[in-house]
Amino acid sequence: MIVVDSNVVAYYWVNGPLTKIAQRVQAKDPEWHAPILWRSEMRSVLTGYMRDGSLNGAQIARVMSAAEESFAGREHIVSSDKVLKLAGETSLSAYDCEFVVLASTLGVPLVTADKAVLKAFPDRALTMHQFVER
Repeated sequence: MIVVDSNVVAYYWVNGPLTKIAQRVQAKDPEWHAPILWRSEMRSVLTGYMRDGSLNGAQIARVMSAAEESFAGREHIVSSDKVLKLAGETSLSAYDCEFVVLASTLGVPLVTADKAVLKAFPDRALTMHQFVER
């Protein structure tokens, strides 16, 4: 079991230069967990692809539906108190803190591409490459 941030989810579901490594993360541990926030962040990513013409509406709907299905039973509401406390103790956004708090609560690694999160939590956060290689 791992927590993945929205970037990892997007890399996995939308074909691009980091898709292969995201797929290797999923192959190593398919039990991905995330705060419910991942949905909004993924919708935002997909909106960008829609606006630049990379994906059409039908493709976006398929990607979002498949991603939502993959997280069934593994989406979490995260404690606002813990998120706000962590955000106050770091320079991270509350959004980033949701993923860190969830990983800490579950006692599992957070796999992320976010450099600030990786720097702030080297004992909890791993890059996709680090996770695959360990």
